[in-house]
Amino acid sequence: MRVRVLGCSGAIAHGCRTTSFLLDDDVLIDAGTGVGDLTLDEMARIHHVLLTHSHLDHVASLPLMLDAVAALRLAAGAPPLQVHALPGTISALQAHIFNNLIWPDFSRIPSAATPLMRFVPIAVGDVLHVGGKAIEVLPAVHTVPAVGYAAAAATGYWVFSGDTERNPAFWQRINQLPVAMLVIETAFSDREKDLAHRSLHLSPATLADELDQINPARPHPRYPIYITHTKPAETGLIMEEIQRFGATPSHAQDLRHDIRWLSAGMAFEL
Repeated sequence: MRVRVLGCSGAIAHGCRTTSFLLDDDVLIDAGTGVGDLTLDEMARIHHVLLTHSHLDHVASLPLMLDAVAALRLAAGAPPLQVHALPGTISALQAHIFNNLIWPDFSRIPSAATPLMRFVPIAVGDVLHVGGKAIEVLPAVHTVPAVGYAAAAATGYWVFSGDTERNPAFWQRINQLPVAMLVIETAFSDREKDLAHRSLHLSPATLADELDQINPARPHPRYPIYITHTKPAETGLIMEEIQRFGATPSHAQDLRHDIRWLSAGMAFEL
């Protein structure tokens, strides 16, 4: 499985794109502004979109992408784009985006029987079989209904936390999986740790506590951990704070974490 990072920033700025990952060429994890760097043909090859939650930085490109490739999909007789999301996320999109006020309701265009897009409800614990891939829905703790994902690959699981704060259930599950790579958010610096807590995001100090929950008894506990979703104005400080704790053994374990920085344009073969 190939994972292409289209966007991994917590906001926009020059060179910053918000969250979106392309698995192979047909499954999109979140639809942030990074989708806009795909060609029309690349967007038209996407058949499944898996959303973590309804916040704008994770869904902004979904309505625009549908509009951009509508003619291509209709001419090719493509099936509806399958948008997999929690029921609460689907309700938010229907009420606030695809409402014929902010954007056309592509779940009923060109007709309700043959739409360009179809919503598919999911639940934590589901294993989705999409595009020849098995992707498990993981728990997340955020200000709106939210999830993460674990995609099975030849070398292990590619795991994405989604937007989350402290999340014991997440670690309980991934400690049972052969993880090849973890992508985890750290939106704010410790200087903004109160804001991070109120908005249910991680800061470096909270991230350190969360990483302590990696089970050291696992056969391969030291998998690469990629940091995502940093706010552009805070990225430098967040990097410094994470490097300080990442360079020393963790609080509870004699284990040095392999912490790396994620950036748009990266691609991984798993």
